[in-house]
Amino acid sequence: MTLRFLSIPRRDQHVLAQAGQHVGAYGGEPVDRRCGRISLPAFGVVAILVLAIAGAARLAAQTPTPAATAKPGIVRRLADVKFASDDDVKCLNGVVENGDPATGPSTFILKATSGCVVAPHYHTAEEQLIVVRGDVLTGMHGMKETLLEPGGFAMMPGKQTHWFTCMSKEGCLMFVTFDRTYDIVWVKDEK
Repeated sequence: MTLRFLSIPRRDQHVLAQAGQHVGAYGGEPVDRRCGRISLPAFGVVAILVLAIAGAARLAAQTPTPAATAKPGIVRRLADVKFASDDDVKCLNGVVENGDPATGPSTFILKATSGCVVAPHYHTAEEQLIVVRGDVLTGMHGMKETLLEPGGFAMMPGKQTHWFTCMSKEGCLMFVTFDRTYDIVWVKDEK
């Protein structure tokens, strides 16, 4: 829309007024009120209202409702966990506590027997480990091995070779999380 700021001589304004026309607020083109035209300031207010309503409607359409996105909570006692043996490491038992390791982030609870060794390996995902019970000797490529006691924490970046050994006579209990789809690549002779 182009605004023209033209001066209409006073006598012409009078003639236009007699013809039922009105000169715009800024001295621009005449506005014929009989034809239902709207003044520039009124047009601006209407345009702002229309844009605000359209923006609010779009935001409401994009904002998911709590019922549509809400994930059910999980509450599980340790006594109720149904551990299953690991296919690759026979001395390790675990279960997925949350998420879906085939499609995205997940959390596992793992139980290892005394002396259980998880050989050097890596994952594409970042792995985080928290020791709940027992002492876990943790190693990572480029770092010295560290004995983690209950409450101990380790973070292994994606594709970083690492390994574990349960050092406690009573076994070890750990939580392990992955920030994306789970995979495992075994690495030979890298300890």
